[in-house]
Amino acid sequence: MALHIYNTLTRRKEPFESVHPDRIGVYFCGPTVYGDAHVGHAKAYITADIVNRYLRFRFPDKKVTYVQNITDVGHMTDNDDVSGEDKLEVQSRKERKHPMEVAEYYTRRYFEDMDALNITRPDISPRATGHIIEQIEIIKELLTKGYAYEVNGNVYFDVAQDKDYGKLSGRKAEEQESSGRVEERSDKRSPQDFALWKRAEKGHLLQWPSPWGMGFPGWHIECSAMSMKYLGESFDIHGAGLENSFPHNECEIAQSECATGKKPFVKYWMHNNMVTTGGVKMGKSLGNSAYLRDLYQQYDPLSLRFTILQSHYRSTTEFTEEAIAAADAGYQKLLSSYHRLLQASMGLPVTGLEESNSLVREFIASMDDDFNTAKAIATLYDLSTETNSALTQQDKGRYATLRSTWNVLAGNILGILPRAASTQSDLTEKMDSAMHLLIRQRKAARDRRDFAASDAIRNELDAAGIVLEDTKEGTTWRLK
Repeated sequence: MALHIYNTLTRRKEPFESVHPDRIGVYFCGPTVYGDAHVGHAKAYITADIVNRYLRFRFPDKKVTYVQNITDVGHMTDNDDVSGEDKLEVQSRKERKHPMEVAEYYTRRYFEDMDALNITRPDISPRATGHIIEQIEIIKELLTKGYAYEVNGNVYFDVAQDKDYGKLSGRKAEEQESSGRVEERSDKRSPQDFALWKRAEKGHLLQWPSPWGMGFPGWHIECSAMSMKYLGESFDIHGAGLENSFPHNECEIAQSECATGKKPFVKYWMHNNMVTTGGVKMGKSLGNSAYLRDLYQQYDPLSLRFTILQSHYRSTTEFTEEAIAAADAGYQKLLSSYHRLLQASMGLPVTGLEESNSLVREFIASMDDDFNTAKAIATLYDLSTETNSALTQQDKGRYATLRSTWNVLAGNILGILPRAASTQSDLTEKMDSAMHLLIRQRKAARDRRDFAASDAIRNELDAAGIVLEDTKEGTTWRLK
C-alpha cells in the first residue's frame, strides 16, 4: 500500500514520494489575524492537522516539519492591489488600536480556538512582519532576472514573462477578465500583474524601508518567503482553501519558481473545499459565518471536529444544527465504547498496534486514499462493535490490543479522543510500565526464594489498592 494524494497541480491522485529521503516539508496558508476564527478555518486546519498526524504515523522514519504562517500585513480587502486596504489597518481603525495590537489579540484567540479542536500546533508559525527582509530579497531577485518591474515605489510581478503562469488553476493570463476601473487606476503594465511591494500612502501604519522607498509587501510574496526559508526552495506539500488556488497560490508558484529557477516549488498541492449551510457557502461577506467561540457555547469542540471529519476534505461540508446533532450521536456512541474499554482494561499490559489486523488495514487503506477520513471513521464503528463484543464476553485477552487500536486510530491519527481520556490512557500506560517493573522485581525475589521481599511487594501494593493476580500466563494487576 502507498499513500496517494490528489494533486491540484496535476488534477489526479499521485503516490506520495517525499522530495528528500529523510524528511517531509508541509506548509499550509495560515489565518489573516484581523478577526476571530470561524468554521471555514476549522475545516482548513483540521485538514492540515490530519495530514500531519497521518504523515507522522505513516512515515515514522522521516522528520515531518509543518509550517503555518500568520498573516499580519499585506492582505488587502480587494484582490486588485489598487483600491483595497490592508485588512489589519481597517480593523485597527474600527477597534482604535495599533494594527500589531489587533494582530496579537486575534493570534492568541486563533490558537486557543484551534487548541479546543485538538489541532496540533505547527512546528513553526512564522509571521509575515517578521520576514520583511526575506520578502525584499526575493523581490530584488525577481527584478534582477526581469520578472518584475518598479513604478513609483510599487513593484509588480510581470505575468507576461512567466509562460507557466496559470498552471495550477488552469487560468491563463490572457483568459483572465479585468475591470476597466483597475486598468484606469493602476500603474501596472497589465491588469493581470500582481503586487510584490506596495508604496505606503500617508498615514499608513504598517510600513518598512526598502530599495523602492517606504512600503509593505504584497500578500502573495509572504508565503513564498516563509515557506522557502524553513522548508527549502522545493518541498513536499502546500495546502490551502480552494478559494486560494487563484490568485494566491498561483502567484506563489510564479514568483518562487522564477526567483529560484527551481521546479517544482511544491510537489503536491492540496486544497480543501468550502463549508456550506443550506447549500450556501459560509463567508463573512455573506453574513452567515459561524464563529468557533460562539459554537463552543453550544457544542463540544470535538463534536465539531468529528462533524467536519465525516466529509472528505475535498468535498463541501454542510454545517447545520441537524448535521452536528447527527454527528454527535455517532460520536457519543464511539466514545461510550472507548470509555468502557478504558475502564475494563486498567492494569492490563500495554501492546503495540497490530497493523496486520484487518480492521487496522482497512483504516490505513482509507487514509492512504487521499486522507479519506469519512471512510476511516466508518471503520471506527466496526471497532466499536468489536469492542462491545469483547466487553460483553469479558474477553480480557483482547482488551489491550483494542485499547491500543483506539489510541492510535481515533486518538493519534484522527484526534477525536477527549484530552481527559487520552490523559487517562497515557497515565494507564505509564502505570503499566511501573507495575510491570514491580512485578519483575517480585518474580526475581521469588526466583531467589526471598519470599519476605516478594510478600512485602504484594502487601504494600494491596495497601495502596492494587491487587496482583498470579495466573498460568503470568502476573497481572488491577485496581481494587
